[in-house]
Amino acid sequence: MKDALLIALYAFLGAAAAGLLGAVALRALRHRSVAVSLTVVAVVSVTAMLAGTLAVAWAMFLSSHDLTVVTTVCAMAAVVSLATALLLGRWVVARSNALTQAARSFGEGGSFAAPGGSATAELAALGRELAATSEKLARSREREQALEASRRELVAWISHDLRTPLAGLRAMSEALEDGVAEDPQRYFRQIRTEVDRLNSMVGDLFELSRIHAGALPLSIGRMSVYDLVGDALAGVGPLAREHGVRLVGDAVEALPVEVDGKEMTRVLGNLLVNAIRRTPADGTVAVAAQREADTVVVSVTDGCGGIPEEDLPRVFDTGWRGTEARTPPAGAGLGLAIVRGIVEAHAGRAAVRNVPGGCRFDIVLPAART
Repeated sequence: MKDALLIALYAFLGAAAAGLLGAVALRALRHRSVAVSLTVVAVVSVTAMLAGTLAVAWAMFLSSHDLTVVTTVCAMAAVVSLATALLLGRWVVARSNALTQAARSFGEGGSFAAPGGSATAELAALGRELAATSEKLARSREREQALEASRRELVAWISHDLRTPLAGLRAMSEALEDGVAEDPQRYFRQIRTEVDRLNSMVGDLFELSRIHAGALPLSIGRMSVYDLVGDALAGVGPLAREHGVRLVGDAVEALPVEVDGKEMTRVLGNLLVNAIRRTPADGTVAVAAQREADTVVVSVTDGCGGIPEEDLPRVFDTGWRGTEARTPPAGAGLGLAIVRGIVEAHAGRAAVRNVPGGCRFDIVLPAART
């Protein structure tokens, strides 16, 4: 038993000395290729075995012949280990270089495609993560391009819509100043109308800027969808009578939601005004609300005749109006963008789809906790 312990002690001391030297070498070469590190590991392994064997052989006073045999066996093992480490290192380096080239094209704005062939589990996992990140960035670039196109379209619409009332205001003010206005009171009323229109556009722009900046203040409270819809219907009643449109709100359940009443009334008001303006006389605009799973769905259905399928994904984009504008004639394509922004600020979502004879806008909100 004592001899076995001595053998173990001599073997450990010899191997420990080799391992310590190997650790120093790995630290000094830590910025070099992985092939170099693998080679060092192989050398350390064989050296540790050889050092331990030689220490035990010296302590046991082996003959020179036996020591030569042991040393030769260790040397052959070292050659095989080094060759294996070099081959493995070159293969890993080649795979790493291929992954680097693929990632370089990915970083230059292209899409990432993992190089073919076999790879270690870690490199394969890295390739999958880079591919997933590439897809996310591609979607982000698409959203950025869509937002930029929407911004340019909005600027164009706003420039046009501001120029028209401003030109009218200037002409009417000059007529009043020169005393050539035959009916000054009519001019004053028209000026007031144009100023209200401009004020509404500026208010929409301010609201949208707060939504995009994530600075929309919300005063959340518990209330009934029935009351929200009732207030919104009462607000647009005169407009509906003016256009000869029937308002139907019988299918509204008294469901509790936690929302900002003022902002949600604006959402419903925007949807109802758009629906009324796009529905022909003697048409119907229907409002409904029902619970679906853990959400409350409020819908506004009009009789506009439908929206082209290719335009449906853009209906809520900022500044979009399309050939059949969903915003009032005096609007700038901001109403539905504001609707989506306010709904999303309430952790909900807005959607639209065509139904027979018109469109249905759905506002999906989280149901209030019972």
